[in-house]
Amino acid sequence: MARIRAPELPQDLPWLNCDRPLSLKDLKGRMVLLDFWTYCCINCLHVLPDLKYLEEKYKDSLTVIGVHTAKFDNEKEAENIQQAIWRYGIQHPVLVDNDSQVWQSYVVRAWPTIVLIDLEGYIVGRVSGEGKREALDDLIGRGVQEYREKGAIFSQDLSLSLPQPLETPIAFPGKVLAEGDRLYIADSGHHRIVITTLEGEVQQVIGTGTAGLQDGRWDEAQFASPQGMAIDPETQCLYVADTENHAIRCVYLQAGRVETIAGTGQQSRMIYPHSGPGLETPLNSPWDLAKVGNFLMIAMAGSHQIWALDLNDGLLGTYAGTGAEACVDGSLDEAAFAQPSGVAANDCDLFVADSEGSSIRAVGLETDPVVRTICGSGNLFGFGDSDGEGEAVRLQHCLGVAYGGNHQLWIADTYNHKIKRVDLRSGVCETLLGDGQPGFQDGQGQQAQFYEPSGLSQLGSILFIADTNNHTIRRVDMATLTVTTLPLPGLCAPDLCFPNLLQK
Repeated sequence: MARIRAPELPQDLPWLNCDRPLSLKDLKGRMVLLDFWTYCCINCLHVLPDLKYLEEKYKDSLTVIGVHTAKFDNEKEAENIQQAIWRYGIQHPVLVDNDSQVWQSYVVRAWPTIVLIDLEGYIVGRVSGEGKREALDDLIGRGVQEYREKGAIFSQDLSLSLPQPLETPIAFPGKVLAEGDRLYIADSGHHRIVITTLEGEVQQVIGTGTAGLQDGRWDEAQFASPQGMAIDPETQCLYVADTENHAIRCVYLQAGRVETIAGTGQQSRMIYPHSGPGLETPLNSPWDLAKVGNFLMIAMAGSHQIWALDLNDGLLGTYAGTGAEACVDGSLDEAAFAQPSGVAANDCDLFVADSEGSSIRAVGLETDPVVRTICGSGNLFGFGDSDGEGEAVRLQHCLGVAYGGNHQLWIADTYNHKIKRVDLRSGVCETLLGDGQPGFQDGQGQQAQFYEPSGLSQLGSILFIADTNNHTIRRVDMATLTVTTLPLPGLCAPDLCFPNLLQK
């Protein structure tokens, strides 16, 4: 069988995380793994821990290179890709392949795809999808052993320009929740939960700031990129979607403890609808939560489904979605979602920010419930930035929703850097905040600027926004649509704080 030589890597495209473009010629004598990814894709994010494992195991003989081939327009900007590199702690070089030049030369057809190149520059393996660590490990191990026996392994130190830990008080906040007189902030990049007053006075910091899965006292508990939250006022439990731990945690606000109530800490590989006891059932990147009666509704981004956890008996399972990544309306068992990442509820419906479909969906909560699309194209590639009604609306990777009462639904149109509102009676969606350019600017209405906002929460006449890439929380007076930045005096990044400084 003829061997296929790997096409050379372009030298005239942007390279991130390294001080110069890399070539296969220069890397001869090492195995090379090309990871074709795009930073919106949950499946691509699931591959990152596998790459980290392989990089460490074969650090003397393997070079990993991320080839970022964007799906959304916003993902074509090198600065936005750099933000994603920081957010996800990527430690290898990344080639920016905006025009799909490398994608086409390697005949790639899906995200993620991994191509393995041997020490002589020939393609020896290709896999698509996630969950392929063992197969890659075996292939790399056999290849390294073969060439080591020939004395052909060449260890070369690469000069990398790696991201440094963020020293901002909060880092990449994913979600925010306003309830009563408190504000709960998912400080996702610092792996912790911050509790403040509605004016930003810090009251508690929950978690050590180091990624991990640890129950216990607030000052010893650990999270991994927590996202959405919901609260039970009666039990004083703050539920947290602990995304990278694939778990649901309960922060007991009176007892001062954290407890895991669902998930095993391992990612589920089963996408088909199923159910089971909460602590025995693996989850798949839970991204947001909404409490509806005695149920906790879960946006299960990794399996493209909506799940429900019964808070009475601890059982949980699929509520809606087949597990296929698509935009299909209909009954709960025939509908399909595309990486649902935000949820909010009223008395009748659960509203879903269906991010990869750039659409807002509604999931019925009453008798004979169905799934319907409120606005957006209902097409995985039907994104853009257009106000209007129903299918004419174009969003770009929307990550957050908040129900404000009076039939008004707020949308974090993340990759358009805007906040929009849809009237549920008329179906009209309009831009109210943000000028569409990534930036940081307070002001009124569309004079304000955001940078990939992804979480919303309304309390009375105030809308709070997790302005993710600006590492801030923004506060909107809804009467005047005036945007201000919430101060967080005294809060600091975990590595810059004295131990227990904020553990009151």
